[in-house]
Amino acid sequence: MINKLVLGTAQLGLKYGINNKFGKPSKKYSQQLLDKAYEMGIRNFDTAFAYGNAEEILGEWILKNGIKNSVKIISKIKLDALETEYNINRVIRNHVNVSIERLKIDSLNGYLLHNPEHVYRNDVLEKLYECKISGLILHLGVSIYEEDDAIYAANNKYIDYIQIPYSFLDQRMDKSGFLNTAKANKKTVFARSPFIQGLIFMDSIPENLIKVKEYLKHFDEIISKYNLTRQEASLLFSLQQLKIDFTVFSVDTIEQLVENCKIAASNRKIDNCIAELKKEFRVTDRSTVIPSLW
Repeated sequence: MINKLVLGTAQLGLKYGINNKFGKPSKKYSQQLLDKAYEMGIRNFDTAFAYGNAEEILGEWILKNGIKNSVKIISKIKLDALETEYNINRVIRNHVNVSIERLKIDSLNGYLLHNPEHVYRNDVLEKLYECKISGLILHLGVSIYEEDDAIYAANNKYIDYIQIPYSFLDQRMDKSGFLNTAKANKKTVFARSPFIQGLIFMDSIPENLIKVKEYLKHFDEIISKYNLTRQEASLLFSLQQLKIDFTVFSVDTIEQLVENCKIAASNRKIDNCIAELKKEFRVTDRSTVIPSLW
């Protein structure tokens, strides 16, 4: 399952994640982390214009190692790019080219709309499709948060890649029928936030998320029966969902990276545990699983 892992790079350009105790890493440490990821077999990387200087750090690493043809990079257009410019064609071309230049690659494996509202704009999708036709982008996509947006994207002819939030606590996309629709329409699905941005590892849960304590207590009761850690159960819950093609995860340290890669490489099957988690966590508390509501 190592081939299903996509390393998110927001933490390389920003202080990212609710449980990030280390802050933004140095450039040297970021390069070492990327080296280790490649050594462990990861070839897919997720980044974005909005992630500080993450694109530049990733690009320097790619250039230094001469591996532009060995890795697949997904990036996302600037969040407010389409609100600040009138000439849609110019702004899209410019942002695509800027990301490609920063990343030191010839084309983007995936280029996503970072604002899900833009998936409803045919003028935007048509201009992105022109970039695809010209070879700058291989796959068009969108990063979404809500079920309705996901289902719309799954039925959109221009969209190839759809990135969704998905975890044992956030099964909205499965229950909504989105995953079935996406597979029927041959869309590639990327599940992000298997650890809910590190929330499940926090020593002290914030007062506004106090319900999480109850959820995690029940989670622990279930996974202990299968001799699983929170990290193992959370990652494998996403990786072993057959209707999900890739799992996007983030780490703060090289040690965390190695642990996650070992979990994926173990190919341990936890079907019974997954079935129980799906049954026990049917009701999703949106205020818990959607970071913007924290």
